Amino acid sequence: MPSWKKENRNLKANKVSLDWSEVNMSYLQEYRSKLRSAAEAVKVVKSGDTVHYGEFAMASHVLDEALAQRKDELYDVVIRTVSNLFPPKTVLSDPEKEHFILHESFMSGATRKLHDQDMGYHLPITYHECGSYYGLGTIPVDVALLKVAPMDKHGYFNLGVSNSVTPNVLAVAKKVIVEVNTSIPRCLGGVKEAVHISKVDFIVEGDNKPLIEIPPARVSEADKAIAALIMEKIEDGACLQLGIGGMPNTIGKLIAESDLKDIGIHTEMLVESMVDMYEAGKITGARKTLDQGKIVYTFAMGTQRLYDFMDDNPACASFPADYTNNPYIIAQNDKVVSINNSLEIDLYGQICSESSGIRQISGTGGQLDFHFGAYKSKGGKGFICLSSTTTNKNGELISRIKPILTPGGIATVPRSLISYVVTEYGITKILKGLSTWERAEELIKVAHPDFRDELIKEAQKNKIWRRSNKIV
Repeated sequence: MPSWKKENRNLKANKVSLDWSEVNMSYLQEYRSKLRSAAEAVKVVKSGDTVHYGEFAMASHVLDEALAQRKDELYDVVIRTVSNLFPPKTVLSDPEKEHFILHESFMSGATRKLHDQDMGYHLPITYHECGSYYGLGTIPVDVALLKVAPMDKHGYFNLGVSNSVTPNVLAVAKKVIVEVNTSIPRCLGGVKEAVHISKVDFIVEGDNKPLIEIPPARVSEADKAIAALIMEKIEDGACLQLGIGGMPNTIGKLIAESDLKDIGIHTEMLVESMVDMYEAGKITGARKTLDQGKIVYTFAMGTQRLYDFMDDNPACASFPADYTNNPYIIAQNDKVVSINNSLEIDLYGQICSESSGIRQISGTGGQLDFHFGAYKSKGGKGFICLSSTTTNKNGELISRIKPILTPGGIATVPRSLISYVVTEYGITKILKGLSTWERAEELIKVAHPDFRDELIKEAQKNKIWRRSNKIV
């Protein structure tokens, strides 16, 4: 029996019971009129359509599975996602890409495997700009398939743990279908953190499964060493952005155990260690010059502990990515510290954080946005972090600091915008304003000792070395 037919039924919406008797009768009637099964709702999708899924943890497996059932009826349907945390059934059902074509702007571990099997395409973006792609018509949206929290008494469905580009999608989508899930935390704004029922075409009541959890990444000894080096550069009142990976989360845990005070948060991703910092009293946001006292973010991925922390929490503020990731917004806070991981860097200072040669690993994400924004911030610092070495598939130790990027590798941060680089062997000077030979010297200083002589030879060969250079 549909939930709206159960009189005075209390929904466990965001740990707060919502009594349907509190809902405006006109919204209740509209809800009833728009309620469909998943199979009925996705019938609006036509061949040649562009379908946009919810982002990160907010993608709907219920609507995806229903759409996959229509495979034989549809051709050339473009599925656009942002870091889908599960392999879409639509894509799995059609490895030849005749019916469904995956376009993804930031790959998850689950969808990377699909791309490796030639079952999808990468969509390069600059994250703070990508909302404008919809307004320009570069990315059409025929149907939006979104997972949302239950409707509140004012007729709004909360977008949960991902704001990102969803408001931009909603602004241009010809049809909007929402899957209501009572496990979704109600994440407060900020702005544009909810969609009104008047903007929704069909409502599907889902299976209420909890959000996919992403456990904290494994932390290496190199991560710990890098985190300890960066901790020496963080001051009271710093405004922090942490990227994905074990090392940024390690820094959060170290801050929670430190004597630092009045840390602020303006970030792309709300991560697990920020809960540690908050509970330890380190995050107050009291010295922020913008959105004072608020933990500003655009999406979150983590465990249920993180999602519970976000639920109905006025300390957290959800904004679209064109706000959180805009370098000129970021820079309005003082002492912005941006901390992100990388895969490799060359002696010219080009940062590759998203591919291994031509193999796409993730995406540009917000690294470029925050690295640039931190530099523009008064007292700000942008750190690109990487272990000095890694092991290849043959078990050989190789340097992550290279003479040139691996052929086909993507320069996520161009050499002209790079600030600080950190390995377990140290932190470079700020690389902005340094010539090619000065950059090479700084980067070889933080390379693994076993590879320094080889890097010097390559630098000489590439004419970016001076005899006066000295490596300590």
